[in-house]
Amino acid sequence: MAEDKVVQAAIIGCGSMARHHIPGILKQLDMTHIAVVCEPSPAAYAETAQVFREAGVEPPPNQPSLDRMLAEYGSRLDAAFIITPHAGHHDHARACLEAGLDVLLEKPMVMNADEARSLIETRDRTGRLLVVAFNGSLSPQIRTAARLLRSGELGELLSISAVVWQGWGPNTVGTWRQRPEIAGGGFLFDTGAHMLNTVTDLAGQGFVEVAAWLDDHGRPVDTLGVVMGWLESGALVTLNGCGETIPSCASDVRVFCTEGILYTDVWGKWLKVQRLGRKQLRTVRVPPSLGVWEQFLAVRAGRMPNPCPPEVGLRMAFLWDAIKASAAQNGVPVRCG
Repeated sequence: MAEDKVVQAAIIGCGSMARHHIPGILKQLDMTHIAVVCEPSPAAYAETAQVFREAGVEPPPNQPSLDRMLAEYGSRLDAAFIITPHAGHHDHARACLEAGLDVLLEKPMVMNADEARSLIETRDRTGRLLVVAFNGSLSPQIRTAARLLRSGELGELLSISAVVWQGWGPNTVGTWRQRPEIAGGGFLFDTGAHMLNTVTDLAGQGFVEVAAWLDDHGRPVDTLGVVMGWLESGALVTLNGCGETIPSCASDVRVFCTEGILYTDVWGKWLKVQRLGRKQLRTVRVPPSLGVWEQFLAVRAGRMPNPCPPEVGLRMAFLWDAIKASAAQNGVPVRCG
């Protein structure tokens, strides 16, 4: 759809991630006007308002109720960026889509596969745009890596090994991220969701079966996790998430093929390839990455295809549902999907 006017947008949720994204949006005032925010916490709204002031922009009004915000502002809005805790993603996205808004939805898309199917149905029924804000799927590195793997340039896919680590457990004490009914899981479903998504995106196919073990390390949610699985093609996958290590946040993804090895991370920050006959990995040059909101606008304007539609969220939800089911049985293999 062509877009030649300033997009009137709503920010749903004003927590720390919203405050991370907003400064980038405010640098593009010729493209976007944040007309309203929706945040039930006065303290969170106050912190977010300060972000606007520091950028020299008048803070938008806050309507704490999403239903009221859509009733009062919906006809004047074009899009919404939903940045709420995980448990709210499905209902908030569905309400915005049904109100006629295009939606950029923070990761993980939803809590389970049933919610993912529901959002796909809502997207199809309303005809609106839904983009999931996974850094990996939105990065030119992962898109280039996926094309290399699909093209057959690197030969047959043999196995994928991925690990992500962070001092997550100590850093999220007392926050909603350690409340399972809101978070939907622990480290492996929060920071680790980037790993689950990027690996499934690179694989380009579904998991057939997984065996998983999760450890809460004395916390209300998992902070350690190991997953083994195999894909529809027969390729093998190992996933390792450690959220109890020293202060850090990093990852490593290796894709092994018969004609080469591909190396990246779960956020798609870099891409290196070692081809058959070469002695070392070489950096693959790709176009510069756009921010998640700028990419959303480009998709909305028809300048690029949607790199992360809700089908991506469904694929990851199938994997996460199977991981939970296997871990609940102490690693008994579980079929996916």
